[in-house]
Amino acid sequence: MDKMRLALSQIDVTVGDIDGNLKKILKYTKIARNSGVNIICFPELSITGYPPEDLLLKPSFIEENLNALDEVRKASHSITVIIGFADKKQDIYNAAAIIHNKKLIDVYHKCYLPNYGVFDENRYFQAGVDSPVYKLGDFKFGVNICEDIWYPGDPTRKQAILGDAQIILNISSSPYHATKVQARERMLKTRATDYSVVIGFCNLVGGQDELVFDGHSVVINERGEVMARAAGFEEELLVTDVNVQRVFPSRLHDPRRRKEKYAVMLESTDVHEFELNHRGFKSNSTPRIRSKIEDFLVLEEEVLKALITGTKDYVKKNRFKNVVIGLSGGIDSSLVAAVAVEALGKENVIGVSMPSRYSSPGSTIDTERISKNLGIELISIPIEQAFSAYLETLSKVLYGKKRDATEENIQARIRGNILMALSNKFGWLVLATGNKSETSVGYSTLYGDMAGGFSVIKDVPKTLVYRLAEFYNECKGKELIPRSVLTKPPTAELRPDQLDSDSLPPYNILDPILRAYVEEDLSIEEIIDKGFEEHVVKKVVKMVDVSEYKRRQSPPGIKITARAFGKDRRFPITNLYKQL
Repeated sequence: MDKMRLALSQIDVTVGDIDGNLKKILKYTKIARNSGVNIICFPELSITGYPPEDLLLKPSFIEENLNALDEVRKASHSITVIIGFADKKQDIYNAAAIIHNKKLIDVYHKCYLPNYGVFDENRYFQAGVDSPVYKLGDFKFGVNICEDIWYPGDPTRKQAILGDAQIILNISSSPYHATKVQARERMLKTRATDYSVVIGFCNLVGGQDELVFDGHSVVINERGEVMARAAGFEEELLVTDVNVQRVFPSRLHDPRRRKEKYAVMLESTDVHEFELNHRGFKSNSTPRIRSKIEDFLVLEEEVLKALITGTKDYVKKNRFKNVVIGLSGGIDSSLVAAVAVEALGKENVIGVSMPSRYSSPGSTIDTERISKNLGIELISIPIEQAFSAYLETLSKVLYGKKRDATEENIQARIRGNILMALSNKFGWLVLATGNKSETSVGYSTLYGDMAGGFSVIKDVPKTLVYRLAEFYNECKGKELIPRSVLTKPPTAELRPDQLDSDSLPPYNILDPILRAYVEEDLSIEEIIDKGFEEHVVKKVVKMVDVSEYKRRQSPPGIKITARAFGKDRRFPITNLYKQL
């Protein structure tokens, strides 16, 4: 056949929900078959969900995943299905099954196991070594998994050059962080042009704990041109007709390929070819499906969609319905409330105002405005009575001591207790509202404003919080987050006339220092060389280092930056290595 109809099934699965994942896989397989699709791809470990982590150490979990794979096989009549699962041989493998017309043709084992950042695959899997290709009619295709295509060279090189595959199908569960989408596609274009091969990249979508998967599945031709791109952060079946006959003429014009093929042949011949009987395929039985090319999102929209997706999936996949947020009238809690409404609907979001003796009239008004604008229920529970009782209870033991952060933190902990009481009584999930800037330097109260089940903007720097709030208002065409919230100086309002700038450098200075130290691992000297004052840099670095114990006790939050706290950045709490 001249054209091959390819479907990339960009689905949202849940770790451990093997039956639910299977139903979704069978549903999309049926839709693809009815659309005349020849090959349908599903993401990496889509049967188990990604990442399954220590569930992989349970033999019963592996067996259930294999049983589900067999159900996929039974449903694969007249179509080829490529699907990610956990394989069990003498060891456990991150694997792709190549199923054709109710037969398990082959199993591909992932060769490169990432063990950096949020990845921990060496803990669970054995690495594969083969580079198979598959013949379907008169064209060949190769299959590999996620990290395998990020490396220049094998297995993609062997499959495309020695195996003469015209298409490489890569199934992935590639987690999101800001700017990764475009970088990943540039890499895929490079692979396509380097080896004169069509690339079909099928990515996972949805949220899993602190990870969000952005989708953006894509088909790129042998010239590095995008033929089709799925939407970001949405489930989609991307169907594209690929002209496989164009690959051969393209290769004739590339003399590099001849030399490369000779070199690969000298290295090894471990490319195994499998022929699939293509009888019964219907590639021309339905009208041609137009390739779809979704535009990239601007950064603010990309991050906002990631936050909405991560919040929605965390709440729903963990069987919660309602969330509760402490609303202070500040920018952070306002943005979290907006994200929650977009993710869950206004009827499922409850705001709680907990004013103290230090709360300004403006903050109280802003709290009422944001709740009214978003259409959410607002409960008011003043904390003065509880705060006075605490001060009275501690008066003897604290007698003669100057007031400091102790009394400030009592207020934050009272508020945390109130939110957790509402959570216990009504089953509401508490959404914490701290941002990455605060989390980095410990400008938060343990068991106070850090309390909660999920921290929506935990990895969002304060300066980006403001940009997201502005963008949200622009999208809505009105100021749902009031202008007064966006313009007033940040403050915790735990003492008279308090401002964040009393304790921290301005956020437009703090955030670049944090990015350099936390995300880029630059030394103090290197950060100072960027133009920052020495005493400011040393102060920030010290605050980051001494706050590790706090971060270790914080709720999970959505990964947005290239290096988030938690799985991404793992530092010992007891740590005497100091740069100061």
